[in-house]
Amino acid sequence: MKRISFFLISLMLSGGFAMAQPSKATLVIATDHPQFKIHKEIYGQFAEDLGAGIYGGIWVGKNSKIPNIDGYRRDIVNAIKQLSVPVIRWPGGCFADQYHWMDGIGPQSQRKPIINNNWGGGEEDNSFGTNEFLNFCKLVGAEPYISGNLGSGSPKEMSNWVQYITATNGPMADLRKKYGHPAPWKVKFWGVGNESWGCGGNMTPEYYSDLYRRFSTFLPNYNGNVLYKIASGANADDYDWTNVLMKNIGYRMQGISLHYYTVPKTWADKGSATSFSDQEYLTSIEKTLHMGELIAKHSAIMDKYDPQKKIGLVVDEWGIWTNVEPGTNPAFLFQQNSLRDAIIAALNFNIFNQHADRVRMANIAQMVNVLQSIILTKGDKMILTPTYYAFEMYKGHMGGQFLDSNMKCDSVNLGSEDSPMLSASASEKDGVLTLSIVNIDPTRDADLTCVLRDGTYKSVMGEILTSKNLTDINTFDLPSTVQLKPFTSAKLKGNDVVLKVPAKSIITLTIQ
Repeated sequence: MKRISFFLISLMLSGGFAMAQPSKATLVIATDHPQFKIHKEIYGQFAEDLGAGIYGGIWVGKNSKIPNIDGYRRDIVNAIKQLSVPVIRWPGGCFADQYHWMDGIGPQSQRKPIINNNWGGGEEDNSFGTNEFLNFCKLVGAEPYISGNLGSGSPKEMSNWVQYITATNGPMADLRKKYGHPAPWKVKFWGVGNESWGCGGNMTPEYYSDLYRRFSTFLPNYNGNVLYKIASGANADDYDWTNVLMKNIGYRMQGISLHYYTVPKTWADKGSATSFSDQEYLTSIEKTLHMGELIAKHSAIMDKYDPQKKIGLVVDEWGIWTNVEPGTNPAFLFQQNSLRDAIIAALNFNIFNQHADRVRMANIAQMVNVLQSIILTKGDKMILTPTYYAFEMYKGHMGGQFLDSNMKCDSVNLGSEDSPMLSASASEKDGVLTLSIVNIDPTRDADLTCVLRDGTYKSVMGEILTSKNLTDINTFDLPSTVQLKPFTSAKLKGNDVVLKVPAKSIITLTIQ
């Protein structure tokens, strides 16, 4: 008996039991002081002509044996509609600055094939073009965001594209009518080039600023369709790029983009999507949380020139980028999607929500079969990834008023720095409080008390996303390993909500 007692004491002193005991945490939510609107476009998608992102992913053609609606995969349409996706970016990405839109209009049998030089060098038949993209957006209820070709195109080409899409009259509008769409579309969001510092032209910020001013001059507003023009912004921490564009372009742009990816290891060897250690997971979290610093510093530069925050920060490429799945084409960027990826998505959502006074839109890379996809397809099969469920959990924040909150909890050592083990977002819309909580700790639960500073609440409902292992994935044979489940453990105690937040989990509560 004495030996057992000594063994127990030794374990406690060494931390053997501390890992198993829940951490205590408190979250105070300022329900009495809403801050600013969380733009629904923060939960946007990105569909580049890359690998099987379009062909075989969204588009199979009307004659396909795969169930479809006018050529669009029926299962994809239903899945996107379920998420209430607000906006979809297309055709790129790097592909945008090699894409010439007139190759993709008219009778499909007469369209010019193209070589996708950015992504694998394969030939494509251009059967998915402007009409197909805009009709898809209408079908799923999303706004289109078009990236225009500044890198290899001309101002005239981009101007004609705007006329083709949005004008009632004119040569390009007549062409649209000839090709089966009499009425103009409404397209608000328009990118003027993409990654102009890299694949979009390897430009300096000064040179790009001059080109932007030239191109944007010839992008008119037709029929009340007022363009929200988005400049090609910085790569990660290139703060000089933001400073030059804000100084030289200013209010000629309505938005400026930012691209940042979570790369678990190095760009040469990014790491596996499905096989990684706890430490590699924590490193991934550390790199993901760097998004908050990037947004804060770019926003501070923007504030110098635009203190009223009229120009939006558009994070139109973000997500985790790992090595491709073994045996797949390296240029097609097909990677699996684990519980880790869902946690990374949720952390980004919390950061975007926190900075929604400046962040106008965000678009995960990408929607189907490419990078951190929300959906994977294989022939006639489709699976929803853990990241898809993260988007579903955060739908309630779209259009809500951000509520400031203060979290007190234990920390997790991520490698080179510590981070709070819990991250949260709170918002209010139509009298409903939505609270999303992420526990990044791979082993420790947290007993959390949420203090609601104002209001009277009568009910709390919730859902949870977690799994046995951080590496767990959904496959075509086992599509439901990681999926949403009801969370019934949260309880109202007076004006507080108490709950246990399991390790490596995401929880969303609806409180009213």
